Amino acid sequence: MQNDFPTPTQSPNANVVTVSELLRSVRDSLERRFPLLWVKGEISNLSRAPSGHCYFTLKDGQAQVDCVMFRSRASLLERELENGARVEARARVTLYEPRGRFQLSVEAVRQAGMGPLYERFLRVKEKLEREGVFARDLKRELPEHPRTIGVITSLAAAALRDVLTTLARRNPSLAVVVYPVPVQGQGAARRIATMLARASERAECDVLLLVRGGGSIEDLWSFNEEAVARAIRGSRIPVVVGVGHETDFTIADFAADARAPTPTAAAELVGASRAELLERLAACAQCLAREMRRRLEYAAQGLDGLARRLVHPAARLAAHRDMVLQLNARLAFALAHCVHRAEARLERLRAALAGLDPAAVLARGYSITHDEGGAVLRDAANVKEGERLRTRLAKGEVLSEVKKK
Repeated sequence: MQNDFPTPTQSPNANVVTVSELLRSVRDSLERRFPLLWVKGEISNLSRAPSGHCYFTLKDGQAQVDCVMFRSRASLLERELENGARVEARARVTLYEPRGRFQLSVEAVRQAGMGPLYERFLRVKEKLEREGVFARDLKRELPEHPRTIGVITSLAAAALRDVLTTLARRNPSLAVVVYPVPVQGQGAARRIATMLARASERAECDVLLLVRGGGSIEDLWSFNEEAVARAIRGSRIPVVVGVGHETDFTIADFAADARAPTPTAAAELVGASRAELLERLAACAQCLAREMRRRLEYAAQGLDGLARRLVHPAARLAAHRDMVLQLNARLAFALAHCVHRAEARLERLRAALAGLDPAAVLARGYSITHDEGGAVLRDAANVKEGERLRTRLAKGEVLSEVKKK
């Protein structure tokens, strides 16, 4: 690598760098030299900052190194970090410039010794996830009140005893069908997948429990095989997976219609408690009784209302008779009123007509003069001297001759 520092023969002021420039150069060199890699060691001095970042030391028998895992990465951990845990950390080698401190920036953590299996687990999970095998909309609803429950596990497994004990305690009336199958060892995954298909084909259960107790990742590996995940999704019966302990996750858990943290929890998930059912039944009976009482009360009130409206036929006829008399009286009054108004209007018309009668005008001293042709004279210019005229008075007529106009 090129020497960036002055030699004794160079000027003392040549190639002088600041501390920050020096540390930045070292940091860049480290990050270029060491890409992401897996580092194995034991966790110690673990602390969690309020920001969510985790700080710890990774050590072995001869050395130790400071590590930081930022919140965005720490939130993705499936297990909490613990002091004394032997882990493999996928980290980036870097330098914390403000303190000039060499450290590892951790991206992921897995249990030590899980390397190849864990990588295989991630590959299978990623493949099935891309295909939509774990899609939420594919998951089926569990029956609310199953009558027959199928249990797929080994006959020698403690998980079977736990499941049967839990189901018998919660509801002894449930029927249980056990489908025996090895849950560990060579060929176990294939046989589990075959038994799932057989149970689905026989269709004698309302829900299936695929269970196994805890163990190492190697012990649980059958439940990480692709064939088991596809068999779970291919089942026509809803499948609940309860494998290992609460912190154990397998591919089967992601493919299942429901995941239970333990075999006992799986039994509790599908086997409704008899006491709970009786309690719900009692509550429903109380609700039904209240509803029936309410409806009877409403019906009684309605009957009272109808009884108040019920009238004897004689009373109804009498009421109608009174109504007819009232209507007759109103009709007679209306008719008299109409006649009175008509008479008053006739009198007004008669008076108006009398004022327009020519005879009445003549009676007041006026007269009407007609010419020889019988036309009424209105202008003296329209007569001639010697013309004979007829004048009508209130009583009689006068004949005259025009002497002068």
